[in-house]
Amino acid sequence: MFKDDVEAQKFLREEKKVWGATEKLSGLVGKAGGFDAIYYVGGHRRECLLGHFLGLLLTRSPCAMFDLATDESSIKLVREFYEAGKVTSAVCHGPAAFVDVKLSDDKYIVSGQTVTGFCNDEEDSINLSSAMPFMLETVLKERGARSHLCQGGAELGSQSRVPVTAAIAGVSAVAAYLDAKFHISHDLKAGSLNNAAAEALNFVTEKYLQKRLTIYHLIEDNALGPKASNLFLEFEGRSWTYKQFYDDVQRVGNWLINDLGVQSGERVAIDGSNSAEYLMLWFALEAVGACIAFINCNLTGDPLVHSVKLCKSRYIIADRDVRHLVDPCSAQFAEYKIKPVYYDEACFGSLASAGRIPPDRTAELLPTDLASLIYTSGTTGLPKGVMITAGRHVNTARSISTYLKLKPNEKFYTCLPLYHAAAQSLCLTPSIFAGSAIRLGRKFSHKTFWPEVCESGANRLQYVGELCRYLVNAPVHPLERAHNLHEAWGNGLRPDVWETFRTRFAIPVIHELYAATDGLGAMFNRNRGGFSSAAIGIRGSIWHWRNGRNEVRGRIDADTEDLVRDSNGFVVMARTGEAGEVLHRVDPAMAEAVFKGYFANESASEKRWLRDIFETGDLFFRSGDVMRVDAEGRVYFVDRLGDTFRWKSENVSTNEVSDTLGSFDQIAECSVYGVAVPGADGRCGCATIVPASSTSPDNMDFARLTAHVSSRLPRYAVPVFLRIAPELAYTGTFKIQKGQAKREGVNPDLIEQAGSKDVVYWLPPSGSCYVPFKRKDWEALEAGDVKL
Repeated sequence: MFKDDVEAQKFLREEKKVWGATEKLSGLVGKAGGFDAIYYVGGHRRECLLGHFLGLLLTRSPCAMFDLATDESSIKLVREFYEAGKVTSAVCHGPAAFVDVKLSDDKYIVSGQTVTGFCNDEEDSINLSSAMPFMLETVLKERGARSHLCQGGAELGSQSRVPVTAAIAGVSAVAAYLDAKFHISHDLKAGSLNNAAAEALNFVTEKYLQKRLTIYHLIEDNALGPKASNLFLEFEGRSWTYKQFYDDVQRVGNWLINDLGVQSGERVAIDGSNSAEYLMLWFALEAVGACIAFINCNLTGDPLVHSVKLCKSRYIIADRDVRHLVDPCSAQFAEYKIKPVYYDEACFGSLASAGRIPPDRTAELLPTDLASLIYTSGTTGLPKGVMITAGRHVNTARSISTYLKLKPNEKFYTCLPLYHAAAQSLCLTPSIFAGSAIRLGRKFSHKTFWPEVCESGANRLQYVGELCRYLVNAPVHPLERAHNLHEAWGNGLRPDVWETFRTRFAIPVIHELYAATDGLGAMFNRNRGGFSSAAIGIRGSIWHWRNGRNEVRGRIDADTEDLVRDSNGFVVMARTGEAGEVLHRVDPAMAEAVFKGYFANESASEKRWLRDIFETGDLFFRSGDVMRVDAEGRVYFVDRLGDTFRWKSENVSTNEVSDTLGSFDQIAECSVYGVAVPGADGRCGCATIVPASSTSPDNMDFARLTAHVSSRLPRYAVPVFLRIAPELAYTGTFKIQKGQAKREGVNPDLIEQAGSKDVVYWLPPSGSCYVPFKRKDWEALEAGDVKL
């Protein structure tokens, strides 16, 4: 029973029941004959840890390190069991109950015994040595124990009574069982990242005092130090050492200063697909002290203009490859005094050699200063800029690199877009921190993917779930098992693809994570198969003890997607196995420090906060993500709530799509949402539309509608399905109900079962116009004959 088990907690709050069912140790003295064994669990504090993990014992429970070591009743019981030939055993800190036990011959019970338990190194590793009344390993050795091994348990026996070998086998089984059930080793490994606040503070403070708070400074450290000749970057047949890349950054940085007049602290928008030049521009802007606004290179029209205008940039510095998307916005850019500047390989290659960028350009940078804006889908229908501070940016590089144990001789392959936080913070910048190499792909293509991976010799691959599904669905490639990959690291890999991806492509380790650019918290699952396959993380006993109150799941109303509240107005917790929205508890005094919010969008930032949801005065941050935790602690991603859904590795704003559809003259109103479709990751765009008066499916101009949405939305945001309905469903508070439509999706059986007369249209993968969606089309999707 864990802390989120409502019934267990209700029972525990009724102390009379708890203590009425608890027998005192003193009452068991003299009764060893009625038992086969005595077994001591461990624990640091008076709240015996294992009991605390299970939700069974509270503050009055005895604990080996503080209570049982000197408890007379316990000492008598241990001696009685041992001398009666009973199994006498303990785990973790439990052997502390043996340290003062003497037998009838006045010798310590542990003298001459092989004892295992929590050792000094383990105590040091979790920073609790100073809190202990004594060091267990030290005292056991003082009492004559023959050896003391870490991470096990203790079983005491004499050859004339209980064979030591049998006892050791017994405790090994117990230890293995406990670790399997409560995921102790997983929690300790994951905790190396989650509990690194002190390390982060020290690191950021050190970088601030050195006036070296940017990723550019990490590149400079490598370029001017022992790692100067280390390979940094490979891209389309070209390569750079750290020193060579650093020299190119100097040229671009001086161009920014001398030709464009970029000032320290100025915000500058950059727009381009993956390339070496994109990276040169990025780090040159850091070097001159600018704040970078990373624009999604698929945008055009109003979303593009909005993104650049939002950050108040004088320039949009864009790759010539995206000029066809930028040029149509020239008039609007001119209106806002925004100047497009284009770059390419030839442009940067022609820049003259120049001196080092002046270090004083970044000398005044603070850890809390804005380093960049990374855009995410907006609830208002337009992108929001997530503010990334300098301290967060550089520390994420350190923490992820440390967590992954990256080494200078390693190489990552990524073709994920560099304007996203995933490629930036989970692959590129951690590699720079380690002084290791990156093989960069311009974009994902099955034609180039395996040749690039194999030719590069990369040993790590960055993925998103959609990429893995594309690879699994694609025909066999002759090079798909000829690589050097030992680990795939990323997010969004779905259960039906997980093991197929691993076995088909012979990648031993799948390292799944969950995180969000504008979110709090993270989950990690380094998986070699078996127990944790398809999970995004594991929440074990230690995690629940440390964080159980701070990360919770609230029950969700399936129709409205609102949090369910009880009669007192407080949010109802989701049960084990039940899907619920993940909520993060935050100290109200630290709210701004924890979540900086969205740039120039206070209302959107405020919507992420919930107050008074479990008790008066509390504050929680909404993740917007629904997850399920099973009885074994495995965490599974279920869905994304609210005004966005994920498709083609991109976040789609339902309001942006709704606004675009709503501006079409033959549509009266619409509701946009994502629906599950066979053989595809994420949610596919679908819109329920109510035709304007005198318009019906028979006379709607679908060719013109297709052109309307295609010219105004990125390709991934164009809805694949249209559901023509006579009216939309609303709640009593006039909120559009999307739950039923999302559950039915475009499955003709579910639509018919609901008694709906709605007509469904779709935009086929190779089509240029919306056409009726027939049952045969659905069956083709189910069979895998058509892939979206």
